Amino acid sequence: MNPTGPELRDIHVPADPSWWPPAPGWWLLAAIVIAVLAWMILRLRQRMQRRQWRQRVIAELDRIATDASLRADHTRLLGELSQLLRRSARLIDVAAPSLRGTTWLAFLDQQLGGDEFSRGAGRVLLDGPYQRHTSIDVDTLLALVRRWLMRVLEDRGAHV
Repeated sequence: MNPTGPELRDIHVPADPSWWPPAPGWWLLAAIVIAVLAWMILRLRQRMQRRQWRQRVIAELDRIATDASLRADHTRLLGELSQLLRRSARLIDVAAPSLRGTTWLAFLDQQLGGDEFSRGAGRVLLDGPYQRHTSIDVDTLLALVRRWLMRVLEDRGAHV
């Protein structure tokens, strides 16, 4: 024995913990972050597809309007507008394009909350495409169709 006391050894500190593998909490956090990023990418992609689809529909309406200003063929104009409305109506109800007559016009009115299709400028869509000479107010009809499309594309665009 040493007269000054026992000989003590220095304290051994354990090695620093390794960064790999991470603790379970970090794995959970990584899984949550990946899931949130995947969801955000999916939503962004859907939003871009909806925007592109809306742009194509409006571009087609603009093309129809341009053709109408170049030609005086109201029968063709009414047929093209009716087809565009029926294709777009599928956003609301898959069976909507099969509606005929006044029920079709009532369906269109229901989306705008008025009676502009069944009693106003849109009434010409009922039998106008089948008549050789039809007098219509093209600008009013195009504005009505544009307003209907914008309402449907904005309200129901999430389902595209």
